[in-house]
Amino acid sequence: MKKVGNLNVHYMAIGATFLTPEIAKAYGIERSRYNGLVNISVLDNSQTSNPAKTVVMSGKARNDLGQIKSLEFQEVKEGAAIYYLAQIKYSNEETIHFDIDIIDGTEKHKLKFSQKFYVD
Repeated sequence: MKKVGNLNVHYMAIGATFLTPEIAKAYGIERSRYNGLVNISVLDNSQTSNPAKTVVMSGKARNDLGQIKSLEFQEVKEGAAIYYLAQIKYSNEETIHFDIDIIDGTEKHKLKFSQKFYVD
């Protein structure tokens, strides 16, 4: 979790094979040994109940060779929860560096993190 402004940003990047076939199908995610999933949720910490927040999200992913891939996020709403999902292709033991822009109204925030992926 990273705190940016009045937002708590929860994020993770995992191999898509961790998803069940049913979940992957429901969200149109390719379940492959070489496909990863970025999952980000944003909570409004200016309110006491920290509700999920709708934002505009975009970003890029870069590997250690400097190859850049754009991330296309889809917004998923489940009850009161809001998730932003993007898929990323990777090779075994490849480290991907994520650079995400989160726009909340007129405020723009950056989220940067890296994840090493393994082919199982």
